[in-house]
Amino acid sequence: MQQQIIRETFHLVSKRDDNVCNFLEGGSLIGGSDYKLIYRHYATLYFVFCVDSSESELGILDLIQVFVETLDKCFENVCELDLIFHMDKVHYILQEVVMGGMVLETNMNEIVAQVEVQNRMEKSEGGLSAAPARAVSAVKNMNLPEIPRNINIGDINIKVPSLSPF
Repeated sequence: MQQQIIRETFHLVSKRDDNVCNFLEGGSLIGGSDYKLIYRHYATLYFVFCVDSSESELGILDLIQVFVETLDKCFENVCELDLIFHMDKVHYILQEVVMGGMVLETNMNEIVAQVEVQNRMEKSEGGLSAAPARAVSAVKNMNLPEIPRNINIGDINIKVPSLSPF
């Protein structure tokens, strides 16, 4: 269902001319006239928000502008690859702007400052990329009892192969 919604949204938005309005009624899968698609097209990127009919179209366009400019500052000229390979950072930036459907922050400098704080925290903790190595190290340092060689569950007898130590 999610893929169908994405396909329908892309079909509705991508076929529109650049000189037409950036608001359109939601498609049949999105909820029809109860919801609106508000989008901005930057180079090869489309940013689309689906909102209910009570939201201000111009307010959402401004919100998209703030989000894109913040992405541009954080990624130094944002492109598709930044969005794909740094999805966690993109989500963090979006959560600084909007959470639970409520706009939290529109001051781009404040958002960028919070992202920089987050980046410093990740670096001080060794970053997310170091997490697997830290986990393996923690397991190696654990004092585990000897691994059982035979496990008996009722009539079932399981022989555990010998495993090499870390």
